[in-house]
Amino acid sequence: MKTFSATPADIDKKWILIDAEGVVLGRLASLVAMRLRGKHKATFTPSMDMGDNVIIINAEKVQMTGKKRSDKRYYWHTGHPGGIKFRTAGEILEGKFPERVMVKAVQRMLPGGPLSKTQMTNLRVYAGAEHPHEAQNPEVLDVKAMNPKNTRSA
Repeated sequence: MKTFSATPADIDKKWILIDAEGVVLGRLASLVAMRLRGKHKATFTPSMDMGDNVIIINAEKVQMTGKKRSDKRYYWHTGHPGGIKFRTAGEILEGKFPERVMVKAVQRMLPGGPLSKTQMTNLRVYAGAEHPHEAQNPEVLDVKAMNPKNTRSA
């Protein structure tokens, strides 16, 4: 018996719509990273981009457990001496681009490499409930119903 290795002709990409309202950030990010890589498919091949296209709406309403909203910090450096800066997750979620928290969480759950950058292009995150991908007829994936631990009240 030979090991199956997918070719570009074997890849079947779907469109998945996920509502992030009230869902725990880390649990949602790990599920989305798995979908982007294609590990949920029986024909998974590590060297191919065979994951689905994922649309996440209501990213600004994502929940965090514990005190992560106030204690989790996102760092960057300005390039000048002593130029380390940070913002908390709460400041970003209440700011101009709240979807960046979700993008960073998913990006950090993918392996580092050129293929991960390609797979991240299949992720679309929107802060509100509107998205411009109705023509793709995305399947709705109910993350809240999968496991009671996936949700958290405010």
